[in-house]
Amino acid sequence: MSVGELSAKLKRYVEGAFGHVRLRGEISGYKRAVSGHAYLCLKDDSAVVDAVIWKGAAAALAFAPQDGIEVIATGKLTTYPGRSKYQLVIERMELAGEGALMALFEKLKAQLAGEGLFDRARKRRLPYLPTTIGVVTSPTGAVIRDILHRLADRFPSHVLVWPVAVQGSGAAAQIAAAVRGFDAIAPGGPVPRPDLVIVARGGGSIEDLWAFNEEVVVRAIAGCSIPIISAVGHETDTSLADFAADIRAPTPTAAAEMAVPVRADLIATVEGFGLRAERTARRYVERGREQLTALARLLPRREALLAGQRQRADDLAARLDRALEARIVRARGQLDRAGAVLRPTMLERQLATARDRLAWTGQLLDAVNPDALLNRGYVRVSARDGSVVTTAAAARAALTLTLHFGDGAVEARVERGAPRAYDKAKPDQPSLL
Repeated sequence: MSVGELSAKLKRYVEGAFGHVRLRGEISGYKRAVSGHAYLCLKDDSAVVDAVIWKGAAAALAFAPQDGIEVIATGKLTTYPGRSKYQLVIERMELAGEGALMALFEKLKAQLAGEGLFDRARKRRLPYLPTTIGVVTSPTGAVIRDILHRLADRFPSHVLVWPVAVQGSGAAAQIAAAVRGFDAIAPGGPVPRPDLVIVARGGGSIEDLWAFNEEVVVRAIAGCSIPIISAVGHETDTSLADFAADIRAPTPTAAAEMAVPVRADLIATVEGFGLRAERTARRYVERGREQLTALARLLPRREALLAGQRQRADDLAARLDRALEARIVRARGQLDRAGAVLRPTMLERQLATARDRLAWTGQLLDAVNPDALLNRGYVRVSARDGSVVTTAAAARAALTLTLHFGDGAVEARVERGAPRAYDKAKPDQPSLL
């Protein structure tokens, strides 16, 4: 036989004899290739078997395989002629009992806690009254109904449900995507951004709840900027999602109770505050009234305060009456004296005196009137502006003169070539200007 013929016969023999096997062992050397296939070894205390998980089967695993985990692998045995070796082609793989799951749980818990994902400092306070609540859970079943019912009883709120599978293949990826999806909603957009997120699932075995222990879910919850309540399983169930969340609720119903207060209690509280404020205001007014009454007792009575002022007002009123009477008497005397001065004989005498003074003043004005001399041969000389010309220099400067006679006025012009004015010192000179 050729080498190829031998290899083919061995392959057919092995696959025929071991076409379906279930193998229990510990994972060792687990590696995920770029192609999506996974390569590992299954070992126990005495032997090692190589194994491969093709891409489709690897994607359908309910948990993330890790070295050191004891599993039960189901598949068929085959040979690899290229290397003269046999290997197990794993079609399905599950954790080998609760002990193995708990070992994996503790290992993941220690790893993620070492990264600080469970630190208390990362925990945030829940909003007191969220307007929008996001819920990550299965769209069917009692969990979502219990949450909605409890919210409606306590404080009706706007709820956004992101439906996911809560167990089985792909559940962890869906839960993580839902948490990240709520966190990616922009404030003020067409879809309201939740103020609080509840990740919930009903009770079950550790295998049923394992999706909430997957690393991808824990990291999504720890990295969410929205406060998260983890409500996975019943009160005795614990998942890694509980450690990563901001607060753990023992049940989904309890998560709804933590999310919102009781509306009736709020109304009663507000009404109580109103009554307390009213009582406080009333007590303040009553205390002020008591203090005012106490101070009023210390003040003198009104009659005592006003007695002196009333007496003074009476005295001033009496003085005012006497002063008015005295003023009237004085005024009457002044009127009588003024009336005596205005008697007819006194007025006639004053008028005669005034008439004589007026006649004398008229005679004086006639005597000093310059125009009265014009009828006796004198002339009054004036310039164009009406001013009286009294000197020869003023006449030469005026050029044009007006000569006023007793019977009229004559215009005169000063000639430039005329002889100079008559000089009294030289009587033989002509008198022309």
